[in-house]
Amino acid sequence: MKLSDAIYQRVKYFMNKNNMNSLWDLYRATGVPKATLNSLFSTRKSKIPKLTTLTQICDGLNTNLQEFFNDNIFKDVDDDM
Repeated sequence: MKLSDAIYQRVKYFMNKNNMNSLWDLYRATGVPKATLNSLFSTRKSKIPKLTTLTQICDGLNTNLQEFFNDNIFKDVDDDM
């Protein structure tokens, strides 16, 4: 699995956990520009967010980077490059 796919799945997990159903909900909770969220969650899902952006997303999802990356999904990720 690509790192970008793993990040996408974790964000979706925390969105569901926080009863967020759309990117609009995520935008309102995080303040991350809609264009950035759209590029991260497009059908290609090939972009990896900057650490500052991911931190902002985690804050809006009521989690932190440690909890976000503390999942088996990240054990065998491939480089997106």
